[in-house]
Amino acid sequence: MTIDELAAHTRTPSRTIRFYQAKGALMAPEIRGRTAYYGPAHVERLEAIGMLKDRGLSIRAIRDLMSRIDRGDLDLGEWLGLEEKLAMPWSEDAPVVMSADELNEALTGLPTGTLALTVEFGLVERRGDRYLVQSPGMLQVLRQAHGAGVDVHLAAEAGDIIEKHAKALTRDLVELFMAHAGRGFGTSSTPEAIRETIAAVRAPARSAVSLLFARAMEEALRKLVESGLTLDPKKRRSSSRRR
Repeated sequence: MTIDELAAHTRTPSRTIRFYQAKGALMAPEIRGRTAYYGPAHVERLEAIGMLKDRGLSIRAIRDLMSRIDRGDLDLGEWLGLEEKLAMPWSEDAPVVMSADELNEALTGLPTGTLALTVEFGLVERRGDRYLVQSPGMLQVLRQAHGAGVDVHLAAEAGDIIEKHAKALTRDLVELFMAHAGRGFGTSSTPEAIRETIAAVRAPARSAVSLLFARAMEEALRKLVESGLTLDPKKRRSSSRRR
């Protein structure tokens, strides 16, 4: 079939097909004379590309994945199984939709303006007359921090700091582990072996983060004490003027 016929058959615009070819995600067509012809393999590949794009993969990631599949290093079905395993949540904290009354109840005891604050920091998103709470667990953390004497805005800022560093930490760890797949991470580089190792490493990974955070906090507070920094605002201002 020609590119126009392929476009009609797969409901993929011709320009998109050419884009996929240019990026190396779609194999080249067979050229007969001046006409390019496509076959069932191209239809199958376009379906796979669409499925992978729906899962959030970039065209570059799709190209690399397809290259491995074409070399016989990976089976798409196995990879999809691995992707499903990787997408499994690491906690029971999942987004929920709440009515205004339910959200107000969840924020009971917190200062006026907390709802606007949660929207500002991305914890809550308004959807018409309802609210999407991205992390009910973080709302509970906000309540606990406020109960411990921490201003809610300050607690939200602290949450932002933790999230920023957590994202950097997990990105570096994923890159490290995947670079050593089958060579230190997993008994082999097969999707099944990686799935098993990821499932097994969840508990020790979470324990390591908790332990190392506790040690780092202890060290930071110890250095604060050793520096002689006072918590009395008046004394801090006085010390600053002397310097």
